[in-house]
Amino acid sequence: MIQPDQVRKKAKEREEENFRFRSYLKIHADEKKLDRQFLRLHKELFADYDCSKCRNCCKMYKGSIPPDDISKDAQHLHMTKEQFISTYLEKDEYDTNYQTKHKPCDFLQEDGNCKLGDCKPNSCKIYPYTDQPERLFSLLSVLDTVEICPVAFEIYERLKKEYGFRKRR
Repeated sequence: MIQPDQVRKKAKEREEENFRFRSYLKIHADEKKLDRQFLRLHKELFADYDCSKCRNCCKMYKGSIPPDDISKDAQHLHMTKEQFISTYLEKDEYDTNYQTKHKPCDFLQEDGNCKLGDCKPNSCKIYPYTDQPERLFSLLSVLDTVEICPVAFEIYERLKKEYGFRKRR
């Protein structure tokens, strides 16, 4: 598995190839089969992967907090809702959700754990979304994820092998 501090560099080196593979999948891949492949590889690779040793996602993104989560998150941190918002959050660019004020995420602790614990947003819990359905229709976002998550990078590389893509150059 690629080291977390190398994933962006390696993904940038393969950016053109990755984009061509995305185009190839859009034309040739069966949606249901591709979802099964992503899910299988996701389960296989995450079975032995400790995300707390990486946390690139927390380092490179601001955390996104849905308004419905704010009360429970504030309570988890023993704060009022107002204190929680003023300390950690700002409105996102669409003015619908809140996001953390900083990158890395304000809730990332030095040990790689999240201050919000089990209260962390669902979007964080399911990142990098490689086990979610309809991957064929979100391959552009997969390319973004490949630059951040070592597991997503490896999934994409293994898919290239499964499709014999490198041989097609």
